[in-house]
Amino acid sequence: MSVFYALEMANLFLGLFLCLTLAGVVSQGKAFDYPFLKKASSFSANQRSYDYIIVGGGTAGCPLAATLSQNFSVLLLERGGSPYGNQNISRMQNFHISLANVAPGSPVQAFVSTDGVINARGRVLGGGTCINAGFYTRASPRFVRSAGWDAELVKESYPWIEKQIVYWPALAPWQQAFQDGLLQAGVLPFNGHTYDHLYGTKVGGTIFDKNGIRRTAADLLAAANPANLRVMLHASVQRILFDTRGRKPRATGVVFKDETGNDHRVVLSNRRNSEVILSTGAIGTPQLLMLSGIGPLSELSKMKIPVLLRNEFVGKGMSDNPMNSIFIPTKKPVVQSLIQVVGITKMGSYIEACSGFGQSSDSIQRNHGIMSAEIGQLSSIPPKQRTPEAIRAYRERKHGLPYELFRGGFLLSKVVGPRSKGYLNLTSTNVDDNPSVTFNYFSDPEDLKRCVNAIRLMERIARSRRLAELTEDDEYTMAMLLNMTVQANVNLIPKHSGNTDSLEQFCKDTVITIWHYHGGCHVGKVVDLNYRVLGVDRLRIVDGSVFNESPGTNPQATVMMLGRYMGVKLLREVLGSAAGV
Repeated sequence: MSVFYALEMANLFLGLFLCLTLAGVVSQGKAFDYPFLKKASSFSANQRSYDYIIVGGGTAGCPLAATLSQNFSVLLLERGGSPYGNQNISRMQNFHISLANVAPGSPVQAFVSTDGVINARGRVLGGGTCINAGFYTRASPRFVRSAGWDAELVKESYPWIEKQIVYWPALAPWQQAFQDGLLQAGVLPFNGHTYDHLYGTKVGGTIFDKNGIRRTAADLLAAANPANLRVMLHASVQRILFDTRGRKPRATGVVFKDETGNDHRVVLSNRRNSEVILSTGAIGTPQLLMLSGIGPLSELSKMKIPVLLRNEFVGKGMSDNPMNSIFIPTKKPVVQSLIQVVGITKMGSYIEACSGFGQSSDSIQRNHGIMSAEIGQLSSIPPKQRTPEAIRAYRERKHGLPYELFRGGFLLSKVVGPRSKGYLNLTSTNVDDNPSVTFNYFSDPEDLKRCVNAIRLMERIARSRRLAELTEDDEYTMAMLLNMTVQANVNLIPKHSGNTDSLEQFCKDTVITIWHYHGGCHVGKVVDLNYRVLGVDRLRIVDGSVFNESPGTNPQATVMMLGRYMGVKLLREVLGSAAGV
């Protein structure tokens, strides 16, 4: 299937499928009056240099910029626009509408991995916190130790986020039933409302307030020193600039393109500790390194990119947590809910739930049904046969699907880790083009085993007393639920036999994403323990590309924390106890 058709399908049908992500849609309905937000075209060549140039105003980039601006001049370059004023992405009830829009300039950039799974990248100030499901939960103590972080500074950094943009949710009926179902299925103990990562069942935080309005990482910029911060919107960084005259290449600035297509060059100040910091995510950061001449020789040679530094590990070790779901029709429509409750198991999986999509109107019913049902059947069509005519024909046939497929909720399972690894390759030298990404879902047998165990647990939850009160329990057997899910998944790889007798096959046939991809710039291979890029000076990475695994059940809390953590760490290293944070 061509990339054009894949993205066109994603534009039409990404909606409900993306209810299964974690983090938030675009920010509050009220627009903050940030004096430092400017269009990239307003940048002037005679403007002063900056102590820190941060590339990417996303989940980590915003808290990082806000923190560093307390004492130093900071330029934050964001390829997307402002999240403010867009009701489709600020209001939880419009969650699926925003995610269905992947047109140029929209907050979402869709991509399809070579595994055939539709995925998405944030393209807006605030990044992934603007387009996910809002769930907020911290990483485990084990993750903090393995990352080599200062535990006390971590404990200081999480609350800085939480005091500004995190709330406790009022549980929706589906979430309450799911919580009770987890407990009845043995996911114990019940840990109540907590941000902490604890085995058992818990209610986590959310970045949606009581009125269903999203708060995002962009809101953290309210804590910045406006005199020291400048944010350029629609600034697409093309490459990093280097001085190669010394012992090692030294980052000196970047080149970015504005919304009119004009290029601009901006440089670092002469301060000894000035840096370019990449915060463009697990897809954007290895891509930008390679476009700047740092990466595997084969990739650079293929694209005729001059080699600055050969590093065969850039873009390697990519991971995406495989997710599978079971749709459960209910007797009556259920209230919309995103992720609020999680079951943290000891068998290598996390169990979550969402509900109430695709039933608020006939249009939504027909366009955002069970797991984007419009394209689900296309999984049985070989890629070369997925023509626009085939897509239109399926959409017409889909109108005959029973209404029950649009009335109910989902149980979701996410494999911890995962152990399966993939890689990223360039497709062009245009930074706006998606690179080719392979995640190799379930290539490690342990990941497949964990998925099967999670499906069996979800069956017990589905049969629990509380969920049975909401569902047609006597009518829908587990086999029927599994078959419905197979028929309506969004995996674009052709199905195998479609036989759900094999739970291993069910996992492979219905694998989708929960947007927790990571890796590509690992510690010890691409960066050091302080996330400085190996082999060059004045270049650092602060985002999920440095992670070996996704933190916690849902990563947004820890990625925002990392931005704050590294900002404070850098200020203390330069200023010592005089750092005003």
